[in-house]
Amino acid sequence: MPRAAPNGGGNGNRPVLQVDALVKHFPVRGGLLSREVATVQAVDGVSFDLAAGETLGLVGESGCGKSTTGKVILRLIEPTSGRITLEGDDITRLDRVAMHPHRRRLQVIFQDPYASLNPRMKAGDIVGEPLRNYAIAAGAERTERVGRLFARVGLRADQMRKYPHEFSGGQRQRLGSRARSPSSPGSSSATSRCRRWTSRCRRR
Repeated sequence: MPRAAPNGGGNGNRPVLQVDALVKHFPVRGGLLSREVATVQAVDGVSFDLAAGETLGLVGESGCGKSTTGKVILRLIEPTSGRITLEGDDITRLDRVAMHPHRRRLQVIFQDPYASLNPRMKAGDIVGEPLRNYAIAAGAERTERVGRLFARVGLRADQMRKYPHEFSGGQRQRLGSRARSPSSPGSSSATSRCRRWTSRCRRR
């Protein structure tokens, strides 16, 4: 698969994310000894650069490997081969402990926002959880920072005490976006043009 390179929409510095020849194969096992009898080539040679301020869309038919590509980049599953570079740091083979600080820079926005939110937790606790996990803020400071995050996405501070089912679909989406990446609430959210890279994905 050819490399999709930045088209000038970024800030001119090195790419925020570089993916080089990414491959993920899943073994198919069978028989009494569970030997490998076949291989599913879920991702086979994906490469692209993503600059700051750019948006990249992976487009293809169902089952072509889009979600698997994302999971490998997030290091939720291990790549078979290739290289993943995040802001100049090679994260391809980092173990769980070494990968932990880099996860602050990675964010997932789920297609179904309600399914991604813990229904037993209040909204403020959901958004504040990463601040606690990374020991960024505690107590009153965490509450204040969560309140600012709510305000940034058009939610009121008093809604921090509500549960996910009490929000509309759009509010849940905004809540989910803040819940996934609240560790740097002072960073700006720039609006830039969207670049879509369309590639043919083949079933294997």
